[in-house]
Amino acid sequence: MPKLNLRETERAIKFVKDAFQRHLKMKLGFERVSAPMFVKAGTGINDDLNGVERPVSFDVSKQGGTQVEIVQSLAKWKRLALKRYGYRSGEGIYTDMNAIRRDDICDNQHSIYVDQWDWEMVIGREQRNVDFLKMVVRRIVAAIVDTLEDARKVFPAIDLRLKRDVAFVTSQEALDAYPALTPHERERELTKRYGTVFLMNIGGPLSDGKPHDGRAPDYDDWQLNGDILFYDEVLDDSIEISSMGIRVDAESLARQLKAAGADDRMKYEYHRAILNDELPLTIGGGIGQSRLCMLLLEKAHIGEVQVSLWPDEMRLECDKAMIHLL
Repeated sequence: MPKLNLRETERAIKFVKDAFQRHLKMKLGFERVSAPMFVKAGTGINDDLNGVERPVSFDVSKQGGTQVEIVQSLAKWKRLALKRYGYRSGEGIYTDMNAIRRDDICDNQHSIYVDQWDWEMVIGREQRNVDFLKMVVRRIVAAIVDTLEDARKVFPAIDLRLKRDVAFVTSQEALDAYPALTPHERERELTKRYGTVFLMNIGGPLSDGKPHDGRAPDYDDWQLNGDILFYDEVLDDSIEISSMGIRVDAESLARQLKAAGADDRMKYEYHRAILNDELPLTIGGGIGQSRLCMLLLEKAHIGEVQVSLWPDEMRLECDKAMIHLL
């Protein structure tokens, strides 16, 4: 049985979102900015994710039939915005990102509707290292745990506990520890063991010849990125709250595009700007809004905290299990 009814859940969703933004600003000093829902097709600005997902696109009839795409994330747009708006080293932005990912699976943690806080911060070259990455991860985790503590005071039915201490584990270390398990099964075992995990170095091939998970080659540096994972007791599973990392510079972009067989992206203005050192060095990521609410409000299905489209058979199963989808 859900601990909060539908009306309590709606109030709690707003509370969690407001509280987390407040704590995120306190921990990292970001400024909120406006962001696009769509961008021009063919510019290289939209996030290609794993390179196979099809963006939702349409033409703008009153602008000569210009083709545009619904954003899949704002990973690249934010870096351009930091330059255009004149942000300096140590300054950063966050924004509400709403996307449609038509090819995503639909299950209790995934939806074709994506809502997250996209954030990005300008850094110096001396900060492109693992220690700086870990410092930012710890501050984001602290903001999440502080939000939980606030929510517990207002909604006493919530009795979740999360660990502030973060276990930093590379994807190769995870493979070495659990060679017989799938990547997701490794994440589950790691979070059951440690509670809060930052799984690092995602995108490049491991010793078995396969990456832990797919990552586009043109935004995160695969040696300086990772996912923030928590153990979710309701699901008895891991839940990913954030994918983030230090962004590619000229050297890592060229290396990763070659590894991914995506050298053709060099033609885009965005990629040329990185290769020519015309964009600031940054760190950034996305923090799932519905995922965070699902975790903190102890929900079993992401549809309990967002309105999306679900298969009829899934709705029937949820109804039988007293899981109330919005």
